[in-house]
Parts: sequence; structure tokens; C-alpha cells
Amino acid sequence: MTRILFARHGETDWNREGRWQGHSDRPLNAVGLAQSEALARRLAGERVDALYTSDLLRAAQTADAVSRETGLEAIATPGLREVDVGDLAGLDRAEAARRYPDWYTRWREGVVESYPGGERFSDLRDRALAAFDRIADRHAGGTAVAVCHNGIVRAIVLHVLGLEPGERPRIAPGPNCSLTVIERQRRRLVLVALNDAGHLEGVV
Repeated sequence: MTRILFARHGETDWNREGRWQGHSDRPLNAVGLAQSEALARRLAGERVDALYTSDLLRAAQTADAVSRETGLEAIATPGLREVDVGDLAGLDRAEAARRYPDWYTRWREGVVESYPGGERFSDLRDRALAAFDRIADRHAGGTAVAVCHNGIVRAIVLHVLGLEPGERPRIAPGPNCSLTVIERQRRRLVLVALNDAGHLEGVV
């Protein structure tokens, strides 16, 4: 059995303000740093063989906390980057709705294929699954942690559950530093935990 623990990065100011980040390299805020420490303590109790991270700053800072607690060196993995939201970067939902009303309506309904000036969801899904397969193959029979982003986690969960991209509104976004666990059991992928945030209790 192979286990991959997907950890969403800690909070940034743009997370708190409800702004799209995409490939913008925003640092963790004070809450995000505290969340990362709580995540690291949680993962220190696991028998983890390897630590991977998106190469974006907010994920790398989260992985640094895990690295200090576990002694594992974080391996930067561009395939784990968040979706490129293009022209939406820095906008909140209200601003996006004003600038791109037709797109925003379709996005709320789950039928959007791409972001204005950005990446297609199918491209995100393909690279997320490719990164997942590489990590799982490399650590077959073991456990690895992948620090990444909400878009990556939801794309992989959709695949595991056999859902179409347009059904992603059915997958709740996880809190910052939550854990989602996928197991490869022989030829079957199993969702073991979704958006587990028990380790964040007491973190503001």
C-alpha cells in the first residue's frame, strides 16, 4: 500500500482577504506560519519517507516547517503548483464578478474550462495527476507528503472519485494546512481522508 498525504499550504494575506493567488508568490502570514508548525507536529507522528512541495513560496515555507520537524529535505516539484489564474490574480470574488460577469457565472456553476488569461483546468488536472503518479511510483509501499494547493488537491480527488471536472464544486476546499490522504491499494486509488484539520485546533 502506498500513501500520499496532500497538505494545503498555510494562510497568506490574500487567502484571508479572499483573493485569487494562482502563481503569485505570496508569503505566509503569521497565522500561516503557526498553521505550518501545527501541520509539522502532526506529520512528525507519521512514518514519512519523503517530502515534496510546490515551488511557490507559500508552499515552500509550509514545507520548511515540516522539514525542520521531520528532518526530511523538501523536494521542489513544479507540477504541484496551483492553477495559473491569469488576469484574476489579486482579485477578490466581487471584483472578478464585475470584470468578468459571464465567466464568473459559469465558474460558480462549475463549467469553466479556463481562467481569463490563465490555465485550463484540464492542464492543471493533467500535471497534478502526473506529479501524483511520479511520487506514488517512487515511493511504492511507503508514505510521502506533498505540500501543495487547493486546486491540486481537488483535481486529484475528482480523479480518485471518478468525477468530471465540472463537478468540482462538490469537493469542498480544504482549510489552509489541512490534510487529504490518498492510498494506492494494488491498482485501486482510495480517498482515506479529505480536508482533515484536527491538528489545527487552537490555531487562530
